[in-house]
Amino acid sequence: MNDLQTLRAALVTAEPAQDVVDRSRHRLQNRMLGAPRRRVRPLAIGIGVVAAAAAAAVVVTTLPATPAPPPPPQAVAPVDAGQRVLLAAATVAERADVGTGKYWHSTTKVGKETWEYWNTVDGHEWYRDAKTHGKAVPQPRPRPIRLNGDDDVTISGILALPADPAALRKWLVEGLTRHGMPANQRDTAVLQSLIDLVSVVPSPPAVRAAAFRAIAADPGVHAAPDGKGVQLPGGGRLVVDPETGQVDGASVFLGPDGKPATDTKGHTYAVSAEWTDDLPK
Repeated sequence: MNDLQTLRAALVTAEPAQDVVDRSRHRLQNRMLGAPRRRVRPLAIGIGVVAAAAAAAVVVTTLPATPAPPPPPQAVAPVDAGQRVLLAAATVAERADVGTGKYWHSTTKVGKETWEYWNTVDGHEWYRDAKTHGKAVPQPRPRPIRLNGDDDVTISGILALPADPAALRKWLVEGLTRHGMPANQRDTAVLQSLIDLVSVVPSPPAVRAAAFRAIAADPGVHAAPDGKGVQLPGGGRLVVDPETGQVDGASVFLGPDGKPATDTKGHTYAVSAEWTDDLPK
């Protein structure tokens, strides 16, 4: 061995025996296998958060939707006492029998004067006043019925009038317009015709009911201050029995200005009408 070989032998460490290496590896493996496992908390926490979020989503989707707040109550305009009377009369009139009687009997009073008419559906008419000495005298020609500007409205035509308040009013307005009624007098003329339909004209039940409702819808109609009847625009008055639907009295003859017509002494006209089977001899 030379000097270089001697130096290399001194520097290089001798390799361990193979059995020593095997024992060391075996101990290392046993230690690794026997060591307790550590939890990976970040992963566990992440899973918990996902599960909680999923559960919350299920709860949210299964809860009932929050109900919408109810709409605010709508203001209801109070119904005038006079309008209630007219609407009640309309209901009674609508249920009445058609033409319960042979004659349509109408009475008109002004001051101390009184005159009466009896009309049949086929157009015959009788008349009575102070000059007939209590007798009903047949008229050679029935009075014309004037409603919408026409003077030749027949009873059969009245039986065919619209039974809807708006349609009835429209029919009246169209007729008055066609006959040249001035616009500033048209509302009064329509109201006059509606009052005629419930008082002096033998209207069928449905038409009487429609006329009562159309009168009630007039903004100028109110309960009379004394509680007797309905106050009409311009100062007229309509007295109606809501239990029978009959007009008991009315200042219904209106002038062009809408005010009640009067005789030369300032008396207003009152009317009433009903079906009857009796004709004075």
